[in-house]
Amino acid sequence: MSTDISFNPFSLAGKRVLVTGASSGLGQAIALSCARMGAELIITGRDKGRLTKTFEDLLSISDLPHRMIEADLVLVEGRAAVVEALGSEIHGLVHSAGISRLCPTRMMSEGHLRELQTINVEAPMLLTQGILKRNLMAVDGSILFIASIAAHIGVPGVGAYSGTKAALIAMSRCLAMEVIKRRIRVNCLSPSLVETPLFDEAVKVMNSMTQQLENHPLGFGKPEDIANAAIFMLSSASRWVTGTTLVMDGGLTIT
Repeated sequence: MSTDISFNPFSLAGKRVLVTGASSGLGQAIALSCARMGAELIITGRDKGRLTKTFEDLLSISDLPHRMIEADLVLVEGRAAVVEALGSEIHGLVHSAGISRLCPTRMMSEGHLRELQTINVEAPMLLTQGILKRNLMAVDGSILFIASIAAHIGVPGVGAYSGTKAALIAMSRCLAMEVIKRRIRVNCLSPSLVETPLFDEAVKVMNSMTQQLENHPLGFGKPEDIANAAIFMLSSASRWVTGTTLVMDGGLTIT
């Protein structure tokens, strides 16, 4: 029996993938990993300097016509600029842009709630809407939202943030049913603590991560762990997966 060593269901060769929040953290890791798997990347973010660094790294990985779009997705004109710049169909859309804010419920302000809702829910959903309205999502394409373990468990002080991530999960399931006729898949990833710049900020606030580490039998995640899951969701390997959420928590929720 012969073996086809060239067979790779996780290949992204021939696919165009848009990644938001690609200037740092998970978005950056996902963009670079997708490029290594053969994808052509369109990346967007608000920080031009950091986004340019990601773009330069993409160009060092392959000579495909990668593109970068500096844009604030909270703004109508920012989303419109991204949609317009796509030019042609994309096969993958990864929503990595988002923020986390700590605040107990009794101290929440309207501004706190609105900021999280606008950035974490409205921006990705309205960008997706704009892309779908222009029929820029290819048949058999994949839309992926980065949610959070906070949407699945109770964590003091992150009620508003948890709510936005839970909203993404619920809305993505409905969206999956709306686009399934074109075989477009819609899924979420729900990571726990991952060693990114946001993680470093959390360490400063919490002073010690000893207890958190004990709650994660497999330790904290690495950006590449999330990037590998994103590759699965964007590739044909996940052709039979839609409307679901992959929890990635190092064993947190089974301890």
